[in-house]
Amino acid sequence: MTTASRERHRHPLLSKLGTAGFWAAAALPLALAMLLLATLAQLSPARADDDATCGGKNLLTELEKSDPAKYAKFLSDGDKVENGHSIFWKIEKPGVKTSWLLGTMHVTDPRVLVMPKGAAEADAKADTIIVESDEILDENKATAAILSRPELTMLANGATISSLLPAADASKLEAGLAKRGIPLGAVSRMQPWMISSVVASPACELARKAKGAKFLDQKIATEAAAAGKQVKGLETLVEQLQAMADLPAAFHLKSLIETLELGDKMNDVVETMTDLYLSGNVGATMAMLKVVTPDGDDADSDSDYASFEQRIILDRNKVMAERAAPILANGNVFMAVGALHLSGNQGLVELLRSQGFTLTAVD
Repeated sequence: MTTASRERHRHPLLSKLGTAGFWAAAALPLALAMLLLATLAQLSPARADDDATCGGKNLLTELEKSDPAKYAKFLSDGDKVENGHSIFWKIEKPGVKTSWLLGTMHVTDPRVLVMPKGAAEADAKADTIIVESDEILDENKATAAILSRPELTMLANGATISSLLPAADASKLEAGLAKRGIPLGAVSRMQPWMISSVVASPACELARKAKGAKFLDQKIATEAAAAGKQVKGLETLVEQLQAMADLPAAFHLKSLIETLELGDKMNDVVETMTDLYLSGNVGATMAMLKVVTPDGDDADSDSDYASFEQRIILDRNKVMAERAAPILANGNVFMAVGALHLSGNQGLVELLRSQGFTLTAVD
């Protein structure tokens, strides 16, 4: 397909929006969400627009009207994803007390903080709580652990983010950060994925975090620890940051600029993902991201997507499943991890089934 032809087939609202920025916004690891709490308190003043939603609109609603064929492709692709229509699962094994698995979003949106029917009760009755990283219980220790590996957060050898970008993109970065109340100098030595973690969230989300609101995983872990329960993590924050560092630098720089270019439309991206999550249709998230971004016949975009999915989702799924299995073997566990890790033939639901557990979706 020629460039001109591809332009005619893109969704009109999103024809200029980048692909990498969408993926990064959808699947930032818990470590980066955690770092936002500390970073934003210093860099970005709280905003008044911290109500329940960020004012975004569902991109799929508009896509259904403007491009029915693309919308039909989204529905078809989403339906093909195994275990993609539930965020809450029962985990069973003969002779072992029932455990539970909840897919989460790493956000403070009050709608997301209300768990699906039966999940709060299962959480309350569980002996052990599993989250992606138990280091979220102590922000000081978490920060110290991350700072012990400065190469994961800071550029080396005196480099600055501006020196890694073409002049035009460096200007976009400075302007985009200024719009968010963040001086370029304050983040100039940070790795691009750290800066992306700041600019990928809408202002209302940043405001809630800056005021101390907890995202769902953190809320679950904190309440469990206060109740004297065991809280176990499946990864360290350093491991999560390493996953981001393992992706090519060019991808991160591209993602950073594209995320900035999204501007206020990031609200629409987040709102669309939130609506899918609240409906339980998390398996359609990646299908949505691909169908609302430029057509996926570009070789570089396909390669970016495959690398991102492999390192940030699939590789980590295997680690989570392996580390969760011996804890789940004791029974009466409530496990809460990012919803994107649940679905697909290499998702946590299938991986735990392969270890002898029976998982059943809870409607």
